[in-house]
Amino acid sequence: MKNKELEAQVDLLLDRGVLSQFFPTKEEFRKELLSGKKLRFYIGADPTAKALHLGHAQNLLVLEDFRKLGHEVIFLIGDFTGMIGDPSDKSAARVTQTRADVEANFAQWKKQTEAILTYDDAENPVQLKYNSEWLGKLNFAEVLELASNFTVQQMLERDMFDKRLKEGRPIYVHEFMYPLMQGYDSVAMDVDVELCGTDQIFNALAGRTLMQKLKGKDKFVIATTLIADEKTNMLMSKSNGTGVFLDLDANDLFGAIMSQPDGMLRPLFIGCTRIDIAKVEEYMQLENPRDAKIILAHELVRIFHGGEAAQIAQENFINTFSKKEIPDDAPAYTPKWVEMYDAHENVMDFMVSAGLALSKGDARRKVDQKGVSIDGEVVESGTMTLSPDLHDGKIMKVGKRNFIKIVFEK
Repeated sequence: MKNKELEAQVDLLLDRGVLSQFFPTKEEFRKELLSGKKLRFYIGADPTAKALHLGHAQNLLVLEDFRKLGHEVIFLIGDFTGMIGDPSDKSAARVTQTRADVEANFAQWKKQTEAILTYDDAENPVQLKYNSEWLGKLNFAEVLELASNFTVQQMLERDMFDKRLKEGRPIYVHEFMYPLMQGYDSVAMDVDVELCGTDQIFNALAGRTLMQKLKGKDKFVIATTLIADEKTNMLMSKSNGTGVFLDLDANDLFGAIMSQPDGMLRPLFIGCTRIDIAKVEEYMQLENPRDAKIILAHELVRIFHGGEAAQIAQENFINTFSKKEIPDDAPAYTPKWVEMYDAHENVMDFMVSAGLALSKGDARRKVDQKGVSIDGEVVESGTMTLSPDLHDGKIMKVGKRNFIKIVFEK
């Protein structure tokens, strides 16, 4: 690759707006990238859920960008650290997971990331590693040796520890071990660069300290911005009701993007697509933000499911939600016969058995919020019994995107 071409690609990557903090400096990192050296990058994620989300996708896209520049890249699954749990930004210690929990969570991760990470490149594939390979082999003496590189005062500099201390909340000793473990990942893999979210800078810098002390080598720490609403600063997360996970099918992914607040548009365009920034700004100037959302949703579905699926999902969304039409292919489900009442299920039981609600309590809330209808007529009471005479062949809608065709056995 010619120097001018490399410089242009490096600057395009560094100036996109996804990378926000550089240690030691952005200028030194840029110089290293332009030196022609092949660097070893890594980013890690703990398996605390069965699906990765768009926040992970943003960071993995950056990892792939560096792979395309010719660098060696590693996607590290924290199958050991995931059992402990990073206390990042938490006001209390995380609940620990079992080995079985962790394995179940990361079982589908490779499949979820194949659309953005190139695992099958003949010359320079993305490497998938697990930190139990080295952390599970450390003995107690070695752990103590690692711990001797840090002071309690250094650990207490972490924001959430300081906050808990001031509030009189407990800080458990094992929580101090987490930065050591993540830091040792860098040593074990002998990396040159760690990519992380801004919430992981403390841990990543612990790794930089260990690299300097144990290997006499520096390590760059590059932090990506967290995806957050530009208007409210609310982070994209499952708990905030804005999480978008990579295991969604094409229609659900399209709908999930269309449900995002307007303030998420630019962060998602910049972080989770590679559409030119000038073009993104054009979309942001469209009179109706909904039009920009459709473009964004189409592009994200194209990335994860392909162009044909993206077009179908867009048409389904427009037909179903914009034109208020009911989909022709709504799955059918038959209400159960309840002998003790000599009748079929009521609406709440039907919703639970059909997978439209997690529990009767959840079903009741959806009914009370006027979020359940049958052929466009709002269900006023969850105790209403479904009847072959009144409801056979009709469509139940729950929320914005969930449809079930009620079909009674003949």
